[in-house]
This record gives sequence, structure tokens and C-alpha cells, in this order.
Amino acid sequence: MVGGGVHSKRNRHRFSTKEAAPPRGWMAIRVGVDGEELQRFVVPVDYVNHPLFARLLREAEEEYGFEQKGAITIPCHVDDFRHIRRLIDRENAAGHGHNLHIYNCFKA
Repeated sequence: MVGGGVHSKRNRHRFSTKEAAPPRGWMAIRVGVDGEELQRFVVPVDYVNHPLFARLLREAEEEYGFEQKGAITIPCHVDDFRHIRRLIDRENAAGHGHNLHIYNCFKA
């Protein structure tokens, strides 16, 4: 019955109310606006280097400040965020990273 105990433990974990921590190199965010249920997304940390995502982070800062607990909440319609995510993923897949663009933004 040892195997059954392990299986039961797995099932309890799978159905627990706590969400799993994102893997290394990824971060959890919540997306939604007033009147819309927040949805959780797990995105690569590299997203912070992309100008579109950086803009969303600035909007989150303006809306909520730096006092957020847990996952960052992005004040954006979920469908709009999905579109932005597709754009970022498409650019990254094509090898058009924006690290140089970000560097140039902060160049004095």
C-alpha cells in the first residue's frame, strides 16, 4: 500500500488551492481589469526586456504602486495581454530580441 499512499499524496497536491511556483527563469503574473476575473499567466523573465511588456509593468506601477503582494498584477484586458504575448513570442522566435533597444532607451 506504499504506492497507494504516494498516489494519494500526489492527488492531494494536484487539487490543492495553492498554485505551483513558476519554474526557474519564469514568473507568475495576474492579468485583468475591473469587472474582469484576474487570470494567472506564467511568462519568461526575459519578457521584462521587451518594450511592450515594460510598458505593461509601468502601467501596473501607476495603477498599484510597488506594494503588490505575490504575483504582479497587470491592469490589461486578458485578450489584449494574450495578443501582446503572441507578439513578443513571435519576435523572440524570429530572433528579434529587444535587448539593444532597451539599452538605447537608457543611453544618456
